[in-house]
Amino acid sequence: MKVKIFDEEDEKDLENDINIFLEDLDGEVVDIKYQVSVGVFSDEQVFCFSAMIVYY
Repeated sequence: MKVKIFDEEDEKDLENDINIFLEDLDGEVVDIKYQVSVGVFSDEQVFCFSAMIVYY
């Protein structure tokens, strides 16, 4: 069993990265965990979109 971690500031970038990974995956996905976090720096909100794919 293996894992692959993705971390992006934009949800579309995360989606694109995951789709590229899945297209080339020579195995089976066991699970996908998804998380969003936000932080505030001065007047700016910073988002973090992340996912972990567990696969064989």
